[in-house]
Amino acid sequence: MNDPRLSRQQGKAIMISQSVEYALRAMVYLAGQPDVGRTTDLIAKITRVPRAYLSKVLQSLVRAGLVNSQRGLHGGMTLAMPPTQITILAVVQAVDPIRRIASCPLGLAAHGVRLCPLHRRLDDALAHVEKAFASTTLAEVLAEPSESIPLCDFPPGQLPMVSPEALT
Repeated sequence: MNDPRLSRQQGKAIMISQSVEYALRAMVYLAGQPDVGRTTDLIAKITRVPRAYLSKVLQSLVRAGLVNSQRGLHGGMTLAMPPTQITILAVVQAVDPIRRIASCPLGLAAHGVRLCPLHRRLDDALAHVEKAFASTTLAEVLAEPSESIPLCDFPPGQLPMVSPEALT
């Protein structure tokens, strides 16, 4: 028997795309590594994102001005601004923008820009998601008390001491 709740619990994002999920993982990781450049390979390994896919996502974040990319010996990826200034919405919009419903998706001339009750409610839900994402920063995500640490498979207080070089 297939329980629909199980597929959701196994990491299947319903409201956001895979690209957004990967971008958020990378941004949360970088937010926890202030002022230290990290290679795409390291970010991919830590966040469990395929390297080639991550590279494309990071390019979108660089173009949006959220991430800096520095080549060379002490280079790598860093946040372009403090985590307190980067919202979840900014990350989402850089990678796969939320598409609000401005006019009838069916193209019905009688509806025009007056949405029917169904599409108005769908757009209202999108507006709520947009508002929630806009009011949450990366710093808040990292500071939130939780039994789970973002991107980490160890309980709080039991983090192993591993250098980034050991992960490559």
